[in-house]
Amino acid sequence: MAATSRYQFNYVELLLIHLGMALAIYLYRPASSLILLGVIVYFLFLTITNENRNNEALMGAAYIAGAEVFFRQTDGMFFYETGKYMVIVFLVIGMFFKGTSSRTVPYWTYLLILIPGIVVASINMSYEAEVRKLIAFNLSGPVALGVTAIYCYYKKIRERDFQTVISFLLMPLIAHMFYLYFYTPSMMDVGINLQANYAATGGYGPNQISTVFGFGAVLLAMRLFTIKHKLINIIDLILLGMMGYRALITFSRGGVFTAIVCIIAFLVLLYYKKGAREQKRFNFKILLLGGASLIVWLFSLAQTGGLLSNRYSNQDAAGRLKEDITTGRAELIETELQAFVKHPVTGIGVGKGYEYRLENQDISIATHNEISRMLSEHGLLGLVAIFILLLVPVIFWTKFKNNYYFLAFLAFWFVTINHSAMRIALPAFVYGLALLYIVDDKKDPVHRKRLTR
Repeated sequence: MAATSRYQFNYVELLLIHLGMALAIYLYRPASSLILLGVIVYFLFLTITNENRNNEALMGAAYIAGAEVFFRQTDGMFFYETGKYMVIVFLVIGMFFKGTSSRTVPYWTYLLILIPGIVVASINMSYEAEVRKLIAFNLSGPVALGVTAIYCYYKKIRERDFQTVISFLLMPLIAHMFYLYFYTPSMMDVGINLQANYAATGGYGPNQISTVFGFGAVLLAMRLFTIKHKLINIIDLILLGMMGYRALITFSRGGVFTAIVCIIAFLVLLYYKKGAREQKRFNFKILLLGGASLIVWLFSLAQTGGLLSNRYSNQDAAGRLKEDITTGRAELIETELQAFVKHPVTGIGVGKGYEYRLENQDISIATHNEISRMLSEHGLLGLVAIFILLLVPVIFWTKFKNNYYFLAFLAFWFVTINHSAMRIALPAFVYGLALLYIVDDKKDPVHRKRLTR
């Protein structure tokens, strides 16, 4: 079954619990808040009573990161950014008990870089602007990333404990998927157009749901190659098909393209690290994964009357090629880069980007690209922050190369923030997971030694 270290959960039982959770919330929506409260209390209790000896804080943060969009959609969040704030709270508590590596200076520097943008915003914002909300909306994600990176950087974690973290990250995504199957069991009964499909997402943002379901498909695909249990592999393959289908029919392409990039990155790295004997077994599973993906695509095409193909080939319903494949994102990036050119030193201030677009381009849309947002709102310090986020993990990887999730997780973070900014906690949290030092109990002779500080 799924490796779970000290927390001996049966994988099938966890699936049934989360199926029940989805059904309960579908039948009685206010249950969402109660369940979220129970989850928070449960993981806080584990973390504090065990003094985070087994990375309970990371487990709690993983669950919240995976559940954020689900509880947002079902009105379970106490306020909109609860997910990001709770990820920060769990990991800060975890660091209180276990400390951090002395090598985390780059990420402390990254967090400090965010402060001047707040000062600039307080000067540049109009009187009508809700400064606190705009700053919280734009900085809660970057701060969550910084805190997660500080917690995870150079932290040793046994592979079976890491698999527990992955399980806690995956389960709420599966619950969310079950919920949408209850809510919209068939696409044949709803209207479909070539825009992001709210009918398939229970009326919630297709972009966010495509992102989390795409990553859920990534985790399930990874488990096919890392969990050696035929029954579990069959269950995961079925869940992968279900998850992939729900991601596709959102008609939001970003999450699906990101998932494909991540799965390829994972397989390339894992294949390279395995011997010839294991590679033969992998070849069969890769063919199995490819066949399942083709079936899901064909089924999705049938369910959408072929319109899904038009969406992914950037055509309208009549088959005419659309001019803008980015659905307006390129114009947003252009506006933010113009703001950087005009205000290269200090930037325009955190949260000012929305007002800037409205004043200069008459566009009332929040940013979709975290890179261009950092440049426009933080200026040259934003450029320094971007270099830190890109270079530090690459340097870390060149030293150790033991985390075969590294490329996939870093790719998920980078691609996601370029099409969906950091509106949810998931890319920030996954970035941190790429920085963990995963210890193989059977191969690493020093795994019993004290963690490197």
